[in-house]
Amino acid sequence: MNVPKEMRETYEVISKLLIKYSEEYLNKEYEELCLHALEKLCRKRPSPLKSGRSNTWAAGIVYAIGSNNFIFDKSQPIHMTAKELVTPFGVAASTASSKAAQIKKLLKIDYSRAEWCLPSKASGNPMLWMVSINGLVFDARMLPVEMQEICYEKGLIPFVPAYKKES
Repeated sequence: MNVPKEMRETYEVISKLLIKYSEEYLNKEYEELCLHALEKLCRKRPSPLKSGRSNTWAAGIVYAIGSNNFIFDKSQPIHMTAKELVTPFGVAASTASSKAAQIKKLLKIDYSRAEWCLPSKASGNPMLWMVSINGLVFDARMLPVEMQEICYEKGLIPFVPAYKKES
């Protein structure tokens, strides 16, 4: 945990909410992404977490991470409505949605960043694999292994697909 001293108490309170929620409604992958987001929010200068209620921030974090990973899509293994997602936190869906929008902007959470994608979903997210080579866009999964290695070394893709076994 890399959280500034002045934010540790806030981190502890919100992290307990996120862990409890993840254990009951989500899974370990979601928990880790939510805690990662919380840690980054604590390190912001000034941290937005200094104002507002802990349960509202926790709901916003779960909403931001969940929506980025299609939690509202019924075809996903873990899915729920916005109301179902936020009810345990005791906040309105509109409040959580607003907080999530703020969090997404602050942390640059979007579909094309592997940092905010569930690891189990990374190989199936086409946005993570688009790379531009000499102005042409390619799916890195279709490139030769040598080029995949270069893309990985440059941080353009989350892993070298040729070396990763599908689970």
